[in-house]
Amino acid sequence: MKEDYLEKKCPCGTGDNFKDCCFPYINGDKKAPTAETLMRSRYSAFVVFEPEYIFNTHNPKTRTETSVEDISKWSKESEWLGLEIKNTEKGESHDSTGVVEFVASYSVEGKATKHHEVSTFNFIDGSWFFTDGKIIQEAIRRTTPKIGRNEPCPCGSGKKFKKCCG
Repeated sequence: MKEDYLEKKCPCGTGDNFKDCCFPYINGDKKAPTAETLMRSRYSAFVVFEPEYIFNTHNPKTRTETSVEDISKWSKESEWLGLEIKNTEKGESHDSTGVVEFVASYSVEGKATKHHEVSTFNFIDGSWFFTDGKIIQEAIRRTTPKIGRNEPCPCGSGKKFKKCCG
């Protein structure tokens, strides 16, 4: 499936063609030089359905936390809509660790969602690996006024909220 994307813009969002951007990493022709490059190529691998690449770039010490089957399922069930890199710390060729904060937008069964994560990467034996991720939960804000327990129920029953829908 990755060959279908060769002449298209890379899903990672750099604006480059896929064949010149993430394809060489996913195809095994080159190693990602930075943690951010690995993050971008892993996102692109979800889009072009290359679950083995995602699995193989997971730190061998924490790889048991996932499987090619789990990755395949999420990749197939999702329509990938875009990647935004929010922040990077370290993760250059001379570093041993790196952190990349990103937001991946995708849709499952027509419902759009965003996956906001801060990922940790390690440089091991000449290659970058994804090690761990912390999901960032967006604050939920109430859009309607709060209903007090003793106020009339908004459903129109005439009962107090606490005795009806509360």
